Parts: sequence; C-alpha cells; structure tokens
Amino acid sequence: MNAPVKKPEVISMGCRLNLAESNALAEQLAGRDNIVIINSCAVTNESVRQTRQAIRQAHRRRPDASVWVTGCAAQVEPETFRAMPEVAGIFGNHEKQDATLLRDLMDRSDRPVIVSDIMTIAQTAPHLVTAYSGKTRAFVEVQNGCDHRCTFCIIPYGRGNSRSVPAGSVIEHIQKLVDTGFKEVVLTGVDVTSYGHDLPGSPNLGSLVERILKLVPDLARLRLSSIDGVEIDDRLFDLLTGEARVMPHVHLSLQAGDNMILKRMKRRHSRELAIDLVARLTAKRPEIAIGADIIAGFPTEDDAMFANSMDLVAQCGIVHGHIFPYSPKKGTPAARMPQLPHPVIKARAKALREAVAEEKSRWLERLLGSIQNVAVENGGMGGHAENFAYLQLDKVMPEGNIVAARVLRSTDGILQAEVVE
Repeated sequence: MNAPVKKPEVISMGCRLNLAESNALAEQLAGRDNIVIINSCAVTNESVRQTRQAIRQAHRRRPDASVWVTGCAAQVEPETFRAMPEVAGIFGNHEKQDATLLRDLMDRSDRPVIVSDIMTIAQTAPHLVTAYSGKTRAFVEVQNGCDHRCTFCIIPYGRGNSRSVPAGSVIEHIQKLVDTGFKEVVLTGVDVTSYGHDLPGSPNLGSLVERILKLVPDLARLRLSSIDGVEIDDRLFDLLTGEARVMPHVHLSLQAGDNMILKRMKRRHSRELAIDLVARLTAKRPEIAIGADIIAGFPTEDDAMFANSMDLVAQCGIVHGHIFPYSPKKGTPAARMPQLPHPVIKARAKALREAVAEEKSRWLERLLGSIQNVAVENGGMGGHAENFAYLQLDKVMPEGNIVAARVLRSTDGILQAEVVE
C-alpha cells in the first residue's frame, strides 16, 4: 500500500468559502509538509486578532516549519502580518489559485508579500471549489466577491467584485463528488444569491440549482449557504419550498431587525420584508428551519432599535443563529459613525445568543418523536438532519450513509436519536 501524500497544514479561519479554499491549497501544495498556511479572516477586528494568535501558536508548535499567511486579512492589511517575525511570507486571495506561483513562493526565503489588486479580478477559479465534512458533505464554491457595499463590511475589499463559476464546471465537479460517494453538497460563496449576472445569458442561482438537480440526479441533498433574502426570486423560492432534494434550511443574511439600522448598514431589505419572507417560506414548507446572521451593537443602535433585533429572532423563529458583536473595521463607513461602548455591545450579543438558544430549544422539543433523515458523519456517531439539526445516534453507522432516526430527547442542544432499521 502506498503511503499517503504529505500535505501542508492549513489553518482555516472564518467562513465556509475559506474552508473550501484551504482544502484546495493543501491539494496544490501536496508533498510539502514543512509549511503551515494561515487562511485568515477579516470580518471583524477579533478575527484579525485570532489570526495573529494562530500565527504565533503555529510558530511555537512547529518552529521548523515556515508559516505563511493568506486570506481576507492578508489581502486588506498585509502590513500587519509583514511586521510579525514569525511570518515567512504573505499571498493574497487571488494568488491562492496559482499552484505554480505558490510552489515558487514556498522556495523563497526573502519573506515575499504577493497581494494583487483584488478589485481588478474578473474571474473566479473553478478548481477552487471544494471542502469536505467527513465523507458526507462537500462545500462547493460557485461564486466569489461582492458588488454591495454594506457600511460595516470590509470583505468586498478582500474578495473583490462578484464573479461566478460557470454552471458546467459546477455540475461537472458535483457529479465527481457524487461518484465518489458524497450525499450532500452545499453551494457556497461570498454573495451566493448574486450568482450568474457576470456570465453569458445572466443565469441566476435558481437556474443553477435547477440544472444541478436535473443533470446530477443521484445527488441526494443540496443545501445553500447564507443567502440574501432580497435576491430570492419566485424561481428560487419555489425550489426552496417545493423541491425535496433542496434541504429545508435557509440561512438569511439579516444583520439587524430595525429599519433605521438597516438603512445605516446600507442593507437592501427592510424588517417587514424579512418577516414576510420567513412567513411565506414556512407557510409553504412548515418543516423549514431558519438561520440568520445578526450584528449586535451597530453604531447608533439605541435600546429600542436593539429591541427590534431581539424581536426579529422571535418573529422569524431563528434557530440557527450567527451573532456577531460589532467591531469597527478601518476603511468602512460604519467605523466613522458614533460607536457604542464595548460592554453594551458584548451584553447585546449575549442577549441575542440567548434568544436564539431559546428559540432553538423550543424547536428541538417540537422534533421529539419525529423521524429525521440523518447524513452520517463524525465517525458514524451522528450527523445533520435535512433541517440541519444535529442528531447523536444510538449506534455507529457507516459514515456517508443517510439513515432514518427517531428523535428521543434533547440534551444541551443536541438531539438523541435511535436508528430506525
């Protein structure tokens, strides 16, 4: 038996798109195990702090390896990492796709900083598409970048303008994943619902989903990562609510529940639109589970505005919540707005997390006694249901299979279930 090919250690910070690209980096640099790559995130100041911490920890843990930095934080503030003596070199998000360049970089000892102007990039790389969750779920990049300029967000300057992977490349890759045994694919990107406007004929996300379902008939489960509700047209709505192979799990980029804060964020939806969208989704597909991104403590947010965000959790029944305490990012308009005290921001984030936890607890209780289809992962001990609830199984099952399980009880946010033979 041939020995497995050694690969560099890649530490992925932040989003699922970074996870997909980290996997591609490891494949492109196969054979070089004396390298640690930190694939950084810049979404908050805390993310950048954690990146610096990860660099120092990697250097202490592996003093004989060279530590390289890439990702959004490296893209928007490379000087921060160049100043760190632990860093062997820096490359930007666009450079991730060039295997020849990367191999040449890794042979250099002059601490290079290679960061292209991301705003000039017109294409995304169709081979930078996949990360894996065990042998069950694959995350496939279909889009990168963002054309919107929310006042709190630095990510467009880290990722560039919106650009899409042609549908043929996406479908070909998903077919290979299914042939390998993957049961579930998650379509991911920076602004997934903007998919296609830059491609010939201007297809959209709904048309991509339709083509995947038609041309990859053996794909059991298709899931979408975070989407912008204002871009869900009738075609995509019908797929989310009427297509059994599209999972009943919608994660919305809501960010706030107050209209004035949404306006100051430069979001394109209102509180009323969000509530109405969720009501229509759940009316047509009652089993659908709602997730959301919400920012706590945005500049100028007063008690009444925050109360509207708290109320939005209940109004929309948010059970999968990503709560972000606001932190100013240099170069964004929100950083110049009147800031809230850090203790206030921290307390509001805690309150939002508790509100989501309460919604989730009630939702899990409603699932008791139900039969859920579980995509087995984590060594066969459990997995996610179609609605993305995590179930712990009463027996080890083959990883990668989809099994039916009856929910027995809920313990600390995890459902305990027995496999139905």
